[in-house]
Amino acid sequence: MWNRLVKSILALAIAFSAASGSAYAETALTGAGATFPHPLYSKWFRDYQAEDPGVTFSYDAQGSGEGIRRILTREVDFGASDKFLSDEELNKAPGKLLHIPTVMGAVAVTYNIPGIGSGLKMTPQALAGIYQGKVTKWNDPLIAKENGKLKLPAEEIVVVHRSDSSGTTSIFTDYLSSVDLSWSKSIGKGTTVAWPAGIGAKGSSTVVKKIREVPYSIGYVEIAYALENELDMAALKNRAGKFVTPTMLSTRAAAVQGMKKQKVKKDAESDYRLSLVNQPGKDAYPIVGLTWLLVYRDQQDPVKGRKLIEFLNWQLKKAEKMTSTLHYTPLPDTWSAQVEKTIRSISVPQ
Repeated sequence: MWNRLVKSILALAIAFSAASGSAYAETALTGAGATFPHPLYSKWFRDYQAEDPGVTFSYDAQGSGEGIRRILTREVDFGASDKFLSDEELNKAPGKLLHIPTVMGAVAVTYNIPGIGSGLKMTPQALAGIYQGKVTKWNDPLIAKENGKLKLPAEEIVVVHRSDSSGTTSIFTDYLSSVDLSWSKSIGKGTTVAWPAGIGAKGSSTVVKKIREVPYSIGYVEIAYALENELDMAALKNRAGKFVTPTMLSTRAAAVQGMKKQKVKKDAESDYRLSLVNQPGKDAYPIVGLTWLLVYRDQQDPVKGRKLIEFLNWQLKKAEKMTSTLHYTPLPDTWSAQVEKTIRSISVPQ
């Protein structure tokens, strides 16, 4: 009799637990893509879950190329990319894909030169030469002539680049293509390129690890990774001939110029696909990029669709203003109303 009583109590407990769980069922939103905004998105997902315990996020930071691939095959609810899709890529999607811009960030050129520390200056020609394998030593004249106060060593430069399909690479090679004709003709730009020199590292965190561990190395990462890991960052010569370090202000200075090119329309069809590299202005840092969330305009799952829209509105109106704490740059206020219209254009089945 005692055993039967215990079993009955356990059965009631299980039934009550199941009923309670269904009352607070979580909606799981899955995403994949860029490592560029990963530190920021991770915080956003945690903060949003605190406001809405009914939703969870699973984000696989495997690079922009993987995010694009998975959203095109509908393997995830949203993709994340620092490279915008071409018209050809958009035409391959099984539905209309929207680019929702979230924040802007700078790609920092980081280095590890023992005994030097901060203060390195780099011209576009020197940087392109390093990544082409033409400038191979730290005391090469192309570097040394801009760094007379630094005792640059006669050591081989260890070049580090991304090995995966990367939006950070897309921004970096877009910049090199815009400032160096030989790079543009022989290598070009994209999430992956045929690197003439260097060692590959998968993901921004691995690039950071390589730079920290390997003396005389150079690499490129989103500024948040450089600052959080206390990496030295080069000042780059911009179009105005000024050497500028990546900061929120120099990122915004570049964005103000680049966003004048945006095709604004009165409806929700504004095209947010634009490059922000190598912009004019004495204060503009030259390697700046937007990052986007990729979502389908016509959602298939009504519950997930509504939760996704709620999150997109939250990040635009609340979370996007917190970006500076993690060294990202918010979108300009002039964009907010238009992006909100784009989010409102997302439809959910009844």
